[in-house]
Amino acid sequence: MEELCKACGAHERKKVRGDREKRELMNRLKRIEGQVRGLERMLEEDAYCPDILVQASAVNSALNSFSRTLLASHLRTCVTGDIRAGREDAVDELMETLKKLMK
Repeated sequence: MEELCKACGAHERKKVRGDREKRELMNRLKRIEGQVRGLERMLEEDAYCPDILVQASAVNSALNSFSRTLLASHLRTCVTGDIRAGREDAVDELMETLKKLMK
């Protein structure tokens, strides 16, 4: 069973990612960060509400895409590896993750 961090309750397991995967995920996050900065500028410049809402929707879409990409990688690597290794709780952990994602 996994150990939880006493300070924050997070899992102490780690995932070592390849350079390419990490670079692609980081690039996505940097683009999202730029979109959020754009939202800040729009607000500072008194942009029209619908324009800000459309940009916010684009940020949400980009974050959802990031999450789908990460989830697919998790399923292909972590979950399948855990199942092959006989970790019976891997599916339960996945279901808990999906429950949190679908709030």
